[in-house]
Amino acid sequence: MTTDGSDRLDLGDSDPDEPAIHDENDAAGEGRSLTLRHDRNRGQSLAEQAAMLYYRMTWRMPMHRLRLSGKLPLRLLAVPVDPVEGDRVQGMAVRAGYFLFRGLKKKHDNIDFALLKLPPQFEDYVHRFQWLRDLDTAASRDQAVPVAEKLIGQWLDANGGVIRQPAWRPDNCGWRLLIWASHAPLILSSRDLIYRSKLLNNIARTARHLDRTADKANSSLGRLVAWSGVVAASLLLPEGRVRQIVGEAGLEKAMGEFFFADGGSVSRSPLNQMDAVILLSMLKQVYLARKEDPPAFLEEALNQAVPPLTALTHFDGTMGNWQGSGATSAEQVAQVVEASGVRARPLRQAREWGYQRVSSGRSVLILDAAPPPIARMAVAGCASTLAFEFSNGDCRIISNCGGAGLVGATIPAALARGLRTTAAHSTLCIADSNSTSILADGKLGRGVSEVELFRRDVENATRLEASHDGYARRFGLVHKRLLLLRSDGLELRGEDMLIPDGKKRRRRKDDIDYALRFHLGPDIESDLISEGKGVLLRLTDGNIWQFRSTSGDIQLEESVWVDGMGIAHEVKQMVISGAVGRGGGATGWLLKHMG
Repeated sequence: MTTDGSDRLDLGDSDPDEPAIHDENDAAGEGRSLTLRHDRNRGQSLAEQAAMLYYRMTWRMPMHRLRLSGKLPLRLLAVPVDPVEGDRVQGMAVRAGYFLFRGLKKKHDNIDFALLKLPPQFEDYVHRFQWLRDLDTAASRDQAVPVAEKLIGQWLDANGGVIRQPAWRPDNCGWRLLIWASHAPLILSSRDLIYRSKLLNNIARTARHLDRTADKANSSLGRLVAWSGVVAASLLLPEGRVRQIVGEAGLEKAMGEFFFADGGSVSRSPLNQMDAVILLSMLKQVYLARKEDPPAFLEEALNQAVPPLTALTHFDGTMGNWQGSGATSAEQVAQVVEASGVRARPLRQAREWGYQRVSSGRSVLILDAAPPPIARMAVAGCASTLAFEFSNGDCRIISNCGGAGLVGATIPAALARGLRTTAAHSTLCIADSNSTSILADGKLGRGVSEVELFRRDVENATRLEASHDGYARRFGLVHKRLLLLRSDGLELRGEDMLIPDGKKRRRRKDDIDYALRFHLGPDIESDLISEGKGVLLRLTDGNIWQFRSTSGDIQLEESVWVDGMGIAHEVKQMVISGAVGRGGGATGWLLKHMG
């Protein structure tokens, strides 16, 4: 591998004898457009319009095929920095001869990259070559290169000549192109010209594949990734100016579909939000590697995306368990934020993103104050409306189970489905049913369609008052939750009310059972006191808190808490059970620091 003194890295010519590629599965997906900013539909210059028209007309033409299939010399014009560090444990596993993903293993010996037979997210990890980042983190260049080249050679033999799913799914292609470019010195330092030509040809083919499939990705995040891949290819491969114009237009549109106006993702998933921040940070590095300024809309999107993400962090920097995510470590969250280069305060109120954050003293309260995501936008969508988490210092006191989107060795698919339910969250559940239904195919069904929220500062406290209509259709009742956090963060008062819905009166005459659940964080010792009216909580930092119910006895039951690695931990949950008639009812409770 040689350089010419500029920012261009000469990685060899293409192989003219490389076989043509065949697309055996090119399905289109659906999308729904949400406007991020008012200037999205700004007019384009005549030159830009002409360039886009030319590009769309010529990507099918012979010269375009010759250039992108390797018939003309190919080289990588720059090597961008990967702003995110890999997982050292997973990297050591790759070096030792197997892929490791959320506790699951796959040996490299006799691996069939065309048919991996792994859980979907594990297969994506392999086909996106995210393991390459882990390997680069865990091994020296001399140690990593032979392993990387061998695995890439096997992958090219299996998938290089035929476009098959999921290897060539648009989002996997976008991630793979960015990862390969960022770790080019690891995979393109070989003196084997045939190997290098095959890989360069595949990079060009990936770019060409993205040209015509980016808008067909089956999710808003998928389209964002795919268009990022198009833009990256325009900057890293020769003759990319026209592709850049088209790619940036597609990317800007994809951002409008993916982000709410407040910067949160339409899926309301912290996992998706982190992926988007990492993705845009990597794309920004591509511009910097070519000594070009990133477009204003990319910088703006990054600046807007980070505050909603950090809004879900607790006092110790760990992220909450929301919409399929686990308790992501503070180190991982900090690394994602650092990669973005954005320094901003956590977003306190995100009406569309849907989370409310109250920080008082060393305590943090986070409330889910929005309906679940639209079914086609959901990723492990959860029926969690009006659930909350509460922490003090380094200890998470009240949490949600989390982890529905982290299927792996300790989170099988059956458990993941249970972790999406209302009962897996710290909120009220009527008749052991979900506030938003979870259908047999895993999609979200009917339920919460409207959430009312009122937030205001009162004397020495912050007051949150919210209600949802998820149970109105079935039971004629509206769940209303009142939370009052004292300004020193040492007392949280709450009241959960079931109020008759004037529009949908319940015809049943018998009472309806309900359960009010408070899932405890890890390593908290809990004991019932006051004849079942209270619970004494001993935290790992030595502090003691007390939970009391103003009506109804408290039961301590088993629960689980999932960390950011997808590992389930046994914990307890406090449950207040009762029944209400058609007139509704209310349950008050208090969580207070005792010393």
